[in-house]
Amino acid sequence: MTNRLRLSLLVLAAAAACSPPDRPNTDIRMWTQDFEIRAWSDVTPPVSLEPIHYTIVVRDKKTKEPIADGQGRIYATNADGITKWDGFRYGPEVGTYHATLMFPAAGDWAMGMQFRRDSTQLLQKTVEDWRQTVYVGDEYGSASDTAATAAPDTAAKAAPAPPATTKKP
Repeated sequence: MTNRLRLSLLVLAAAAACSPPDRPNTDIRMWTQDFEIRAWSDVTPPVSLEPIHYTIVVRDKKTKEPIADGQGRIYATNADGITKWDGFRYGPEVGTYHATLMFPAAGDWAMGMQFRRDSTQLLQKTVEDWRQTVYVGDEYGSASDTAATAAPDTAAKAAPAPPATTKKP
């Protein structure tokens, strides 16, 4: 190979390494005593009254190996004392879990996670919680909600009117 070809391949490889990721880096990175946890949501920033799906990747803190078939949960509490949580669902990627939260109100929420390898161990809480600002979403049952607008029509069709009865004295 000529030096010019090697140099051009090196420049091309360097340019490819500098390309932006498929999604913006909005990962939340946290640690427990034994685990390294990385999480991100499908909607950033989250909005109220909509399901927000979280993807959580858990690795062993020392070996960096992914943790398969563990148990965990994500939780959130706001200033009014409203608490929401969801348990982790495993898969399909190794060491990857999924959870969904729906925030009933906009504002600041204190959030955290707990995790354990299996049911024989205690849940380990993340060393630090984080603050998440939730923005106002569409009003529940608004016109954009197709299920809410379709429900009255189907209810009217499903319940026929009772037959009229006539009694003669």
